[in-house]
Amino acid sequence: MPQVALLVIAKQPLAGRVKTRLTPPLEPAEAALLAGAALRDTIDVVAQTPASRRVLVFEGSADEWRAPGFEIIPQRGEDFGERLQAAFEDVGEPALLVGMDTPQLTPMLLHHAALALADARVDAVLGPTFDGGYWCVGFSDPVPGAFNGVPMSRHNTYTRQRQRFAQLQLRVDERPRLRDVDTIADAHGVAALAPRSRFARTLASLT
Repeated sequence: MPQVALLVIAKQPLAGRVKTRLTPPLEPAEAALLAGAALRDTIDVVAQTPASRRVLVFEGSADEWRAPGFEIIPQRGEDFGERLQAAFEDVGEPALLVGMDTPQLTPMLLHHAALALADARVDAVLGPTFDGGYWCVGFSDPVPGAFNGVPMSRHNTYTRQRQRFAQLQLRVDERPRLRDVDTIADAHGVAALAPRSRFARTLASLT
């Protein structure tokens, strides 16, 4: 088993605060319900993946999202880059982080990413998404300033993150490109990739 912690960074799925690009056609409460299904799918996949630790890095009330074998730590920082940096610093060991936007994740995808990170020839792991962001990021050791100057949730986030890693002279292993959920078309595309997921069942009940 690779000695790598698995982190899920997420926020409480509240109406009007998550998946706002799904409204319309969904109502805010429906978008929150779908976000919750995606988060639960992600937690389940992490629970099935070998790891030294499993950590939910959470914003909001985590009572509903506690799962056996998971630690819960609060998010820290003003912007998302600061919160990513704080998550790795708080865990303080080799760690791979994912969000709640790719419920089609599988234990195999995560396990292979963790194995890559455990390789002594790799300093960082990064998994791109089709919209220009990334679905996973990890470090063999916390790297100060790893996210400095990287604009988040933009079409060039992945490119800028790779540039930042190059500035820091990190050896990067790139993972497969995935589709995350921003729009309703994304939601249907991801549901088709994971038809047995809570996400897919929830989406089917809403549309």
